[in-house]
Amino acid sequence: MGKEYTVQEALKLAIQAEKDSMDFYRRAASVTRNERARKVFDLLANEEVAHLKAFFDHYKGPEFGDLKSFMATAPNVENTVYADLEKSITAETHEKKALEIALVEEKACIDQYTLFARDMVDPLVRSIFLGVVKETEQHYALIESEYAHIMGMVSESDQDTFVRE
Repeated sequence: MGKEYTVQEALKLAIQAEKDSMDFYRRAASVTRNERARKVFDLLANEEVAHLKAFFDHYKGPEFGDLKSFMATAPNVENTVYADLEKSITAETHEKKALEIALVEEKACIDQYTLFARDMVDPLVRSIFLGVVKETEQHYALIESEYAHIMGMVSESDQDTFVRE
């Protein structure tokens, strides 16, 4: 059985997760040579900022300080996802590996936030988590599509070109 979280515990974990994701996507964008992949990483980083703000608005703990200062803190290099990205930065495999790591991370966030939402008593906070779950599912689909593109697979946008009736 999983741990039950208070609203504040869940928000604290979500804030750190969103900051870690934002740092991951910013770093991935900074080392990505593929322009399309870089735009995907930039878009995802900006959306993580929006999630971070939504959670931050309801968190009452003092350890993060103000939002602007927290967002400016250095990335948590101890974070496994960020460390995996740093290890994957090579000329040949970076975009592919970064997208693979992102798929795993987004799926983990979907699972965790779904559990948080299920256990939330406060309807406003529950709705925030459910909204972020929907957006994270969209992130997953975007990453999956970009991965298919990078790998030379047929993506949904190209299917009409390749599928004959």
